[in-house]
Amino acid sequence: QVQVVESGGGLVQAGGSLRLSCAASGNIFSINAMGWYRQAPGKQRELVAAISAGGISRYADSVKGRFTISRDNAKGTAYLQMNSLIPGDTAVYYCNAEYYTSSYSLDVSWGQGTQVTVSS
Repeated sequence: QVQVVESGGGLVQAGGSLRLSCAASGNIFSINAMGWYRQAPGKQRELVAAISAGGISRYADSVKGRFTISRDNAKGTAYLQMNSLIPGDTAVYYCNAEYYTSSYSLDVSWGQGTQVTVSS
């Protein structure tokens, strides 16, 4: 079993900041890419940011310059630093982790989500 748990969401005013954490744990050999997604009611889940095992990151255009993704491989944890938040960032944020159960078998797990609400 592999578990992915997000934390750090909350209510913040526009212009404020939040730092989300995503911890992956379980009987896995190694973690590959990790990513942050978000979903608002009635809308599809969208990629916010992702980071490769080598630390290469990519972002949705809407968050470039405001959000930063990072990871701590020793802890199996990814972080999302969110600055200059706007009401359009309001959503449930989910963490996704790709991991290997063997040298060649790749699997994926999702966290339960953490709510981020940005007031105007």
